[in-house]
Amino acid sequence: MDLFENHVKSDMQKESPLADRMRPLSLAQFFGQEELIGKNKLLRKLIEQDQIPSMIFWGPPGSGKTTLARIVANMTNSKFISLSAVSAGLKELREIIKIAQDHRKYENKRTILFIDEIHRWSKTQQDALLPYVESGMLTLIGATTENPSFQVVSALLSRTRVFIFEQLQEKDLINILKQTLEDKERGLGYLKIKIDDETLKYLASVSNGDSRTALNALELAVKVSKKDKNGIIKLDQKLIKESLKKSSYLYDRAGDQHYNIISALHKSLRGSDADAALYWMARMIEAGEDPLYVARRLVRFASEDIGLANSQALTQAVAGYQACHFIGMPECNVILAQVVVYLAKCKKSNELYEAYLKVQKDVKETMDEPVPVHLRNAPTKLMKNLGYGKDYKYSPSFNYEEKQDYLPEKLRGRKYLK
Repeated sequence: MDLFENHVKSDMQKESPLADRMRPLSLAQFFGQEELIGKNKLLRKLIEQDQIPSMIFWGPPGSGKTTLARIVANMTNSKFISLSAVSAGLKELREIIKIAQDHRKYENKRTILFIDEIHRWSKTQQDALLPYVESGMLTLIGATTENPSFQVVSALLSRTRVFIFEQLQEKDLINILKQTLEDKERGLGYLKIKIDDETLKYLASVSNGDSRTALNALELAVKVSKKDKNGIIKLDQKLIKESLKKSSYLYDRAGDQHYNIISALHKSLRGSDADAALYWMARMIEAGEDPLYVARRLVRFASEDIGLANSQALTQAVAGYQACHFIGMPECNVILAQVVVYLAKCKKSNELYEAYLKVQKDVKETMDEPVPVHLRNAPTKLMKNLGYGKDYKYSPSFNYEEKQDYLPEKLRGRKYLK
């Protein structure tokens, strides 16, 4: 690298986002994920001893997955190669495999391959990794925000160890922010910034456990602030709040958040907690979820968890769906709120749901069971001669008190309802 290239690299580092510049370079600088890399924890030992197995890092954005992979890169004696599943494919993988084979052949070194957003790779692309991970030619570190049980092929998943990253805690974010304000080389320590502990705590508390969100807001607040006559930049909660204004929320209509939140809504309704149910419904709607999807789930809930305990629940839910269809967002939000609160406060019964599960099982096991002869219609003479409809008891003629079997012979006497 010549002098000009050095200058270019230096300038790029200075101009890169604060969150990228402040990525920890060692475990000592890494805050959070104590359950994974705390003292004497398995992952920490593996990293420190350079005994890295193939791993999947699964967790929300800004929780440290890519950062920890970079720390591994700094600490390992292996060849470390990084790529993004967004822009790389089989062509790049084949090139990496060739490099890995050369390193193993000529230097007797293994290769660690880090794939960011591995969930974006197709089944074919993931399958291409299998023989090389299995043989040890490649040690895989994959990072994903999506549940690997659904997004990583089972064969590859069985050859890796999954480590779950949690959202960063408030104290971790405060430590990251303080470290950034003090660091003169990579952070903001070269500036005179005045920010009190309450404002720091506020910024940490509203960043949803995402270090990138916190640092981006801090950086923006500093950039738009003017220095006073003493060269000091003063940051307060009002400015931080402006810097944190979001155009989107942590919600993926096709991913984990979608399924986790609809599950939370359903369980809150089942538990008759109207406040919690209203909260989870609003989380989905405010994040841009299709209101008709939510309305359909409420229709299902009305029969699954309320059923005959309140037959009006289904009427309310269907009316809510129709109203949402008529007027759309944002006006239909209060309609969904009405249905959610009504269903939460209803008396509950899953008798219909349990009964159908039993029926479903019996139907699958007796699908070819013949209809009892006395229940069959006899529109032709031949059918009458075969006994169709013989001895059938017409219910009104017996004041609906007739004794008669209606189930197939193998299921006679079976009760599905309580």
